[in-house]
Amino acid sequence: MDAHLLLVEDDPSIRETTSLGLTGAGFRVTAAPDGREALLRFRQGQFDLVVLDLMLPEVDGYEVCREIRRTSRVPIVILSARSDTVDVVVGLELGADDYVTKPFEMPELVARVRAALRRASSGEAAEPHIVVGDLEIDPGAFRATKGGKDLELTATEFRLLHELARRPGQVFTRELLLERVWNYEYLGDSRLVDVAVQRLRGKVEDDPRSPVLISTVRGVGYRFERT
Repeated sequence: MDAHLLLVEDDPSIRETTSLGLTGAGFRVTAAPDGREALLRFRQGQFDLVVLDLMLPEVDGYEVCREIRRTSRVPIVILSARSDTVDVVVGLELGADDYVTKPFEMPELVARVRAALRRASSGEAAEPHIVVGDLEIDPGAFRATKGGKDLELTATEFRLLHELARRPGQVFTRELLLERVWNYEYLGDSRLVDVAVQRLRGKVEDDPRSPVLISTVRGVGYRFERT
């Protein structure tokens, strides 16, 4: 069955052309012109991915992202007219999985959407549990706990944690993580990795300001420490 996308965009022209482009790429698309209607449609339907503009009337994209993340790990790809790092980082910190800056080419958006859907649907059932101190990772159940309590990880955060933890001591460059976690060979942006690691540390580290599980290898990337 074709993936069902929720497209949230207030500009009628962009909404129409993007909807047509995504439909032409084989997706089913439901469109919403503002944040309030987007949340209503999301609660009423079953969606595989959300394409979300940030600058929206009624309820902005940041709040839409925040509300969706309260109950769902559905992939979210942000559309932003701003390429400023702050706007991108805020969206990613709220739980979005990726972003595309306007104006964009449809092939790029389609590639990002397909990559996000692949990440969300990929199974890890054959992988063994990983236990590091009070942190336990169960790839088959797509679940991680710390001290016996479930960690509320997005799909991307879980894949990042699993990729790092399954190879303790290995240094991962940002480019390698973009390829392994985001499935990007050339479309990625290293800011995705840095923001995701920052969010992940906030959930798995006892003191995110002094991380002991996920170390930064300056000028290279990140490493999951053997403890």
